[in-house]
Amino acid sequence: MLSSYIKPVEIRWSDLDPNFHLRHSVYYDFGAYVRMCFLTEFGLSPAVLVQHNFGPILFREECVFKREIHFGDEVSINLQLKKSSSSYSRWTMQHEIVKNGDTVSAIITVDGAWIDTAKRRLTVPSEIVAPTFKQLPKAADFEWKER
Repeated sequence: MLSSYIKPVEIRWSDLDPNFHLRHSVYYDFGAYVRMCFLTEFGLSPAVLVQHNFGPILFREECVFKREIHFGDEVSINLQLKKSSSSYSRWTMQHEIVKNGDTVSAIITVDGAWIDTAKRRLTVPSEIVAPTFKQLPKAADFEWKER
């Protein structure tokens, strides 16, 4: 298991709103980007997901905004697993968005699962998911959850 998974992201001019700070929807885009970067880097690339007919699906996505992000700020996202079933079929991930090295600007929390893309139904993922999810850094308050 990794001790942390932190990914830098770059703020583009088009990411800003009329008040010259990051648009709210960009935070969610950053979260999706970092999740897919992690999955891809640890063996669950889009090609693998297509080959095995499954993919991630979200039930809830929530962002708590704490500090504005402006053009020129250095931004990184720290991804952690907060909750998971033992089969990794249901999970909660947290994304801590930090600007300029030390200011938490937002926290995104997502609840998700896996969908069989052929049957269009929730599924317990194949055994190829466990090695990837075992690499996800766990939050300090991580908990195993069963239905």
